[in-house]
Amino acid sequence: MALQGIRVLELAGLAPGPFCGMVLADFGAQVVRVDRPGARGDVSFMARGKRSLAVNLKRQDGALVLRRLCAQADVVLEPFRHGVMEKLQLGPEILQRVNPKLIYARLSGFGQSGRFCRVAGHDINYLALSGILSKIGRSGENPYAPLNLLADFGGGGLICTLGILLALFQRTRSGKGQVIDASMVEGTAYLSSFLWKSQQVGLWERPRGQNMLDGGAPFYTTYRTADGGFMAVGAIEPQFYKLLIKGLGLKSDELPNQMSMTDWPEMKRRFAEVFAKKTKEEWCQIFDGTDACVTPVLTFEEVTQHDHNKERGSFITDEEQSVSPRPAPLLSDTPAVPSSKRDPFVGEHTEEILQEFGFSQVEINQLTSDKIIEINKPRANL
Repeated sequence: MALQGIRVLELAGLAPGPFCGMVLADFGAQVVRVDRPGARGDVSFMARGKRSLAVNLKRQDGALVLRRLCAQADVVLEPFRHGVMEKLQLGPEILQRVNPKLIYARLSGFGQSGRFCRVAGHDINYLALSGILSKIGRSGENPYAPLNLLADFGGGGLICTLGILLALFQRTRSGKGQVIDASMVEGTAYLSSFLWKSQQVGLWERPRGQNMLDGGAPFYTTYRTADGGFMAVGAIEPQFYKLLIKGLGLKSDELPNQMSMTDWPEMKRRFAEVFAKKTKEEWCQIFDGTDACVTPVLTFEEVTQHDHNKERGSFITDEEQSVSPRPAPLLSDTPAVPSSKRDPFVGEHTEEILQEFGFSQVEINQLTSDKIIEINKPRANL
């Protein structure tokens, strides 16, 4: 795989960090999750392909263990607020002095500087500070966060992954690692570059929820069907809009101009009445295979059974029969081969990892005795 041979130390945290580590593991990196002894494991459920080492970093000897690991690692991924790693004597200045090739990825909500850098937050807070939350929501309603996807996983985990890959590539030229300051606020704002760049063309001049791409247009929204399902409509271009009107059984010459914003509310009501007369399956039979840009809103139960997704193998099943999306993008020569094994127990691989990094059995036994590390090998089935 593309990242074969890359050693990553992921300090256990919530959603964004584990997702970043999982993406790296899916594409071949050897990812070790560094857990706290006694922890519950990855509560974000994104430990696929990783091994677990349990070490108490708050003890000096535990911090020294991580230093030795970092001396041989390619990447360390830490998800804490500014100053936490420095307090543990594990900041980038110390670790890169021992290993100048080390890439030190710092994934945090507000970044490593600025007045909020030591403040707690979650996806909705980062989304709010990026400016994007103000743009999301129905007309006349409060802004609402689209799950915790944008800041945690898009502007956070995925942007941090990009930073790591860029740093790895640059290292092939310079031979040196670098520090990555991945702020979820800034990552989310970067994702929204289109919104900033398109302000001058009138796309966002109306209040939230009344513009073409935020639910205001009758041809770019969702509609309820007769059976309680939903259809998504994205017929922006005139030629696609014409096919939408045809599929709905309406006549273009009896309707207002597509871009007449004053008529949009009435058009939405009219389209809603039509969509409510047929089931989701009936609308799929009408629109499937056309360029009307009308698709069913699939539930998690439906998505794996959709013909297109089945034909591409877009979803995978692990050994515990849990379904999840296949890693993307699909590379032609070095595609991801995600692990199908169960997630690791906390400390399950502590001993083997330390041995791989050159720790003697005497050292491992002493660290165990001193409660610096935790070893939790799974019990054999009887």
